[in-house]
Amino acid sequence: MPPDRDEQLALLLADLSAQARGGGADVDAVAARHPDLASELKELWAVAQFADLAAASKSSTLPYRPTSDDTTPPLPRAFGDFVLESELGRGGMGVVYKARQQSLGRTVAIKMVREAHLASDADRGRFRGEAEAAARLHHPNIVTVHEVGTTDGQAYLCLEYVPGQTLAQKVNADGPLPPREAAGLVAVIARAVHHAHEHGVLHRDLKPSNILLANGWREPAGGELEPPAGSRQPFAPEPKVSDFGLAKRTDAESLTRTGDVVGTPSYMAPEQATSRKDIGPTADVYSLGAILYELLTGRPPFRSSDPLQTLLMVLEQEPIPPRDLNPAVDRDLELICLKCLQKPSELRYPAAAALAADLEAYLVGDPLSVAGSLGSFVSRLLRETHHAAVLENWGLLWMWHSVVILVLCVVTQFMAWAKVESHAVYLAAWGLGLVTWGSIFWRLRRRGGPVLFVERQVAHAWAGGAAASIGLFIIEVVQGLSSLTLSPVLPVIAGVVFAFKAGTLSGQFYLWALGYFATAVYMAAVPATGHLVFGLVSAASFFVPGLKYYRQRQRGRAAGG
Repeated sequence: MPPDRDEQLALLLADLSAQARGGGADVDAVAARHPDLASELKELWAVAQFADLAAASKSSTLPYRPTSDDTTPPLPRAFGDFVLESELGRGGMGVVYKARQQSLGRTVAIKMVREAHLASDADRGRFRGEAEAAARLHHPNIVTVHEVGTTDGQAYLCLEYVPGQTLAQKVNADGPLPPREAAGLVAVIARAVHHAHEHGVLHRDLKPSNILLANGWREPAGGELEPPAGSRQPFAPEPKVSDFGLAKRTDAESLTRTGDVVGTPSYMAPEQATSRKDIGPTADVYSLGAILYELLTGRPPFRSSDPLQTLLMVLEQEPIPPRDLNPAVDRDLELICLKCLQKPSELRYPAAAALAADLEAYLVGDPLSVAGSLGSFVSRLLRETHHAAVLENWGLLWMWHSVVILVLCVVTQFMAWAKVESHAVYLAAWGLGLVTWGSIFWRLRRRGGPVLFVERQVAHAWAGGAAASIGLFIIEVVQGLSSLTLSPVLPVIAGVVFAFKAGTLSGQFYLWALGYFATAVYMAAVPATGHLVFGLVSAASFFVPGLKYYRQRQRGRAAGG
């Protein structure tokens, strides 16, 4: 007897966990072999990894936060050509020291794997990956790697020393930045990130604590007052992108295990949160948007004390508009920020340079690429949610449902034409018809496997709509109204149910909701053919999406062999 759906998911998760312990777990490959379980498998795998992450560590990497550790030798101490003077910070993988390089007489930062004798292969791989990724980048706003070496078996990176605080420390101390200053900082960071992308490196862990603020001077951003001739005006500390420990080279194998969930939940793009392999530059664009959001509001777009809850917020919720938290934020800057934070990657800026260009245009008062963003609003409104995949379970059933609804409406229309006035006849047709078919529908769905929570929500909305439709006939009797007097309310009820489906599953259902509301007006104006039109609209609203998701499921099964 084959295992049921839950048991099969459990077996696949156990197999992925075993693969991960062996050095790599490819969740996409496993999902391709089991297309009917793919969506649930990926979400469960993502949650499992974050559960492991939360159990292993309650804090994310903060590379420049002073800490103390009684197990480390006292400072200062010699380390090859360096004298380690003080600890700058540490995270889950590495520790960073301020050091003096004796041969060159310069102050540097030394990063090494923390407790190297206890480091896992993954830790060493990420450390090596950071060296390979960062060493190929030469940009004034990316922390420079001076050299990579080994002393007494301890690998290290010799990095540019950046005096000053992190962007996270600045926000924690000062609160939200002035909007123009925030825009200027993120524009500079975005240019640096684009440079990394041009050299085939995705950062994948951009966040305020990985942005260092060098003490120094830089020319004012566009639109600011020009400094006097021959002088430079202090505008803001120079930002520098650091910590490429989770970087991925786009021209080589991932520097982390395939299928790993990597990054920090509050700044992580949804595609990272579901451990997809096809992560591109737009994932870093999302993180840049999250940084801009925090600079404008003093908090990241999504934050909870529980990393798993934060992950679910990233996947399911929309961020509060920055202007709701800080009225000083300009509408144009809010549009830029929210475009970065779109959940579908294709709705974000296609490159970090495009984000930088809009921020620079904002600073000098030029038109933005997101100005007049009606198209962007409509695209966001009509997009699918990550729950839409469950509709593959309903595709064929919805096609049958369209037939049932059409037959019921046609029968009602013919009875109206035949001058049938009995409320009992209509109540029996709709009551018995909807209840009987609903029972059959639900029984057939349960045969297809366990019913997900979101499916139960949609089913409850549909059941409520069906009950309200039947209730109209009862109200007609109680009020002493003629049969079918309240029929124009039927498409109003259906439209409300479809609006709920739009918010839960796919925004395209808003279009069907509008179609239902228009049908209500038609039924009130032309009662002679109203039920027939209602039947045609209802059948189409179920058959068209049902066919789409049925074909989508068939393609998935064919791709999985």
